[in-house]
Amino acid sequence: MKIAVFTKNLTNPAYEAARLGATRAAQLLGVEVLHFVPEKGDDPQQQSALIDAALSLVPDAFVLSPVHATKVDGAIARIHAAGIPMTAFVNPIQAAPCVTYVSSDDYQLAGSIARYLFAHLNGRGRVLIVTGPVESFTSLERLRGFHEAAHEHPGITLVGVIAGDYVRATARERTALWLQENAELDACLVANDIMAVGVLEALRAAQRRAVVVGVNAIPEAISAIAQGTMLATVDFNAMQMAFLATECAVLHLRGEQVPSTIELPVQLVDRSNYRLWDLPYAQRPLLRLKELLP
Repeated sequence: MKIAVFTKNLTNPAYEAARLGATRAAQLLGVEVLHFVPEKGDDPQQQSALIDAALSLVPDAFVLSPVHATKVDGAIARIHAAGIPMTAFVNPIQAAPCVTYVSSDDYQLAGSIARYLFAHLNGRGRVLIVTGPVESFTSLERLRGFHEAAHEHPGITLVGVIAGDYVRATARERTALWLQENAELDACLVANDIMAVGVLEALRAAQRRAVVVGVNAIPEAISAIAQGTMLATVDFNAMQMAFLATECAVLHLRGEQVPSTIELPVQLVDRSNYRLWDLPYAQRPLLRLKELLP
């Protein structure tokens, strides 16, 4: 049995973890995974071409995180036309039916980390938002959660929004430029951890101080929390998502029933509990579907 697994890019450690999650599921279940990643990160044309390449290999199932809400729809429709089942993770698929969709609530987790930051600031402060690609589903939902939480705290002033594109270097460079042009800053609310690492680098280079939070619980963020340079993150567990999406694809092919949606809980990580995440991805625990079902 061969499972074609599609992640968005090679730059975000969360997708490195997702590929590992799919591989760990395949090893456990005795199947083969074929990984497809666009060389140009988050590129719809490249992901569409990779889907067509995978279709020529006739895999038994597709496990897919689409890079765009609509721009891969044509290729997704071709998967459906070929009669090959799909499971989705991180981003939903609208263009064709899916067996299972696995994710977390981006809006809720963004609100959770934002409210934690605002409480740390005692409800007052100037906050810079660093968001992901402007058309990304996760980025848009997280930005919505950030704004909603800020609206609840009149003492919080959002001083700007930077699109860091979920890329460390981009977030670092654009934050550095913002810091050159702006004087006052108390905190940075960052939509993923690899960008948060870039923001921390920009702050150090500019000899500026600001509280930084992120999303994903990647190892670099856990280390920064342990060192006290980053306040907190929230776990968007792409490795667990891809593991479950792969497991559900295989179970479906074996004739077993699987849930149509699986939503992982929001888990905030700070100095009080970071040790639970202070492991390389290969050593972090993964839950089987049967352990999650009631």
